[in-house]
Amino acid sequence: MFFHPMDFLIIIAFGISLWAQFKVSGNFNKWSTVHASSGLTGAEVARMILDRNGLYHVPVEVVPGRLTDHYDPISRTVRLSEPVYYGRSIAAISVAAHEVGHAVQHKQSYGALVLRHRMFPIVNFTSGVAPFLLLAGFLFKQFSLLGLGIIFFSFAVAFQLITLPVEFNASSRAKKFMLAEGIIGHNEERGVNKVLGAAALTYVAAALISVLELLKYILIFTQSNNSEE
Repeated sequence: MFFHPMDFLIIIAFGISLWAQFKVSGNFNKWSTVHASSGLTGAEVARMILDRNGLYHVPVEVVPGRLTDHYDPISRTVRLSEPVYYGRSIAAISVAAHEVGHAVQHKQSYGALVLRHRMFPIVNFTSGVAPFLLLAGFLFKQFSLLGLGIIFFSFAVAFQLITLPVEFNASSRAKKFMLAEGIIGHNEERGVNKVLGAAALTYVAAALISVLELLKYILIFTQSNNSEE
């Protein structure tokens, strides 16, 4: 009853997502074995770029796990996983510089990031409620609930789409920072591009899945309404 032809596209997109995650892991592993010519650790690179941008108050902390790196906008803290914090590889310094890129975006009130932060409380609520509204709409054939569920789900989709320019911009900043400060040479750009490009692909795949799911629900809603008329 819940099957729809667009499920094929969603399955394909899900496959792309799995492939993207595999690429992230594979590229990180590969370039983790290639030492950066600067000899700096991820933590040192993060601290250097933060200080160059006047972000002396933003701490760099180590967190357990692998690929758990992130920038916390609430506490304004750059958190790096152990392999990145202590690592001296192309992969480590690329990831560290990318997370610092978010801190600089925050300082400069980068438009997409500001919008993303403002949307977060709304999306946090709507993404939790949307599945129940959609399920109730399907089970009880209540098109008003289905429509409301679609509206709520669309906020989550918009959030993921807005995330794309935020992530791409942070990666672009990371490369520019590292080249400008002499942290990497031009011969090391390829490795940086591989690491950051694979990570960006995961966000693209996640956004694609969400968009296809939203289109599926909209088509079901439209067809159901037409059949009732």
